[in-house]
Parts: sequence; structure tokens; C-alpha cells
Amino acid sequence: MHAITIPEFGGPEALTWAEVPDPEPREGEVLIDVAASAVNRADLLQRQGHYPPPEGAPPYPGLECSGRVAAVGPGVGNASASSAAAGGWAVGDEVCALLSGGGYAERVAVPAGQVLPLPEGVDLVTAASLPEVTATVWSNVFMLGNLRPGETLLVHGGASGIGTMAVQLAKAVGAKVAVTAGSAQKLARCRELGADILINYREQDFVAELRSATDGAGADVILDIVGAKYLERNVKALAVNGRIVVIGLQGGVKGEVNLGALLTKRGTLAATSLRGRPVAEKSAIVAAVREHVWPLIGSGRVRPVVDRTLPLRDAAEAHRALERGEHVGKIVLTR
Repeated sequence: MHAITIPEFGGPEALTWAEVPDPEPREGEVLIDVAASAVNRADLLQRQGHYPPPEGAPPYPGLECSGRVAAVGPGVGNASASSAAAGGWAVGDEVCALLSGGGYAERVAVPAGQVLPLPEGVDLVTAASLPEVTATVWSNVFMLGNLRPGETLLVHGGASGIGTMAVQLAKAVGAKVAVTAGSAQKLARCRELGADILINYREQDFVAELRSATDGAGADVILDIVGAKYLERNVKALAVNGRIVVIGLQGGVKGEVNLGALLTKRGTLAATSLRGRPVAEKSAIVAAVREHVWPLIGSGRVRPVVDRTLPLRDAAEAHRALERGEHVGKIVLTR
């Protein structure tokens, strides 16, 4: 088969279309003929040499894919798609999957617990945009952050793939949503998706704007992709009993936090990643996504947001587009 490889770390030009060995499904795995994958910021970091794949994962980038089941490994029930809830998958089933790597390839093997049927009404290519964002948002905003109806969620990077999904899911459960973004156009798209409080981080102080819009209360949950640069201000923006969940480090890895301020607010600060978790944890998250998120997508209350599609061989251009930051939602790569 062929895959996008990284012979040497560097810029987008480092991505190389090359012939590589075919994967074989191991115990408990499903082999998928990839129809599409999607680009995540973690892929850029891997290309630069800053985010190696976990042990045993394919060396190629790509944290999600869609496609058709080509084979099932030992221990995977050979069931029809209609009974896939019991863990069975059959050759030919149309699926999407959360990966530890390898989505930028013609085939990938993945643990069966990380495979999902296509949501109702979603086509095979668009489905590639869903596994990573839905698993990230559900696990961090709801399972860890415990966002509840009536609370306020602050999403940094509201127009990103993660952001556009977080806005919709939070609104679907009855929360109020604030977003930061870097342009009026991106904020307008966030409003279309349901965001209530729109903050241009280039022109406005998100702490002041958020407190003004919430009568001084602040955010109950903050989903942060920035990291160190926003740490102190996130604590200031936090409501009493609030929860900060850091999932990205675009603004640096080291910062200072006023523990006294955090203690006074009885706040919680957590930092998580998804890729390196054990299979059992990722399978539990995927099961929760299927139970809670798939019905919302199937009903149309939540929808995938795809900015553009590009051929897989043009992965370098997709990386350049993500680095420019002009997109809203996901960039999808097609076979």
C-alpha cells in the first residue's frame, strides 16, 4: 500500500507519498480500507518531530479516518453492522475510527473498540472529520469537565475543528457558550453554530468580556488549546467551582498559576491528551461518543463542519492551510 511518510522532520514538504508494508489486523483489531482522513494539529507536531506516535502505533500521521472494513482480526466478532454495538464488524461495513496514527494511508489497523458506524445522514468522506473532535470534546468537556445545563463554557479557538464541535455539543445540552477567535468572520461562523458570547482575542480582553457577559460570574468550564500563555487569565476568568481543561500547548508549556486564586474559587485545573491513552480508555470514550453524540448528529442538532477537502497526496498543502489558520472546522484528506 501507499502512505504519507516522514523520512525527515521538517516543514510540510517533509511529507512524502511512498510505498510501505501492508498492515495486518492483530488480536482485537479491524483492518480498514481508508476512504478519507482528517488533519489535526497533532499531525503538524509529528511532522516537526515534536509528537512521536505511541509505541506500537503506525508511524504515519493521521489520528482519524473513515472507510470500509477490509478484514477483522482474531477476537473480533464477525457481526453485521446492525449488531456492531456488541463489538462485531463485518467486511464491507462503512465505518470511521479513532486512531493512534496511520490515517494518512490506504489501509490502517485499529482496535475494534475505537471503530464507529457512520452517523445517520453523514457520508463516508465527511465522517472522517468526526472521531477525533467528538472524542476530544466529549471526554474533556463532559466526562472530565462535567459541563451541565445552564453552565457557561468558554472555548478558546472556537472556529477550530475542536471548537466548532464543542460549541454545538454544549448548546445541545443546554449550556451557554463563549468563544474566542481571531477574526470577525470566524466569530460570525461561531455565532451560526450557536455561540452566545463572541470575543476577538486580537482586540479584546477575554477575561473582561466574559465577566461582563456573565454578570461577573465567569466560565464554569474552560476548554483551552493555548496552554501557558493563557494560564493566569484562565484562572481569572473561571467561575467559583469552575474547571479548566488544557488540551493544547500552542501558547507554551511553562507558566505560573496563582494557587491562591485557584483555591479561592475552589477551581480545578486539569491537562489531558487522547492519543497516548490505553486502548481500554479510548474504547470507553468512543462508546460514550456513540451513545451521546451520534444521536445528536443523526438528528441534525449537531453537524460536522468541514472547511475543505484535498487529495491525500496533497497532505503538505493541507498542513500549510492549517498552519495559516484560515480554516473553520476540519480539513479532510480523501483517497
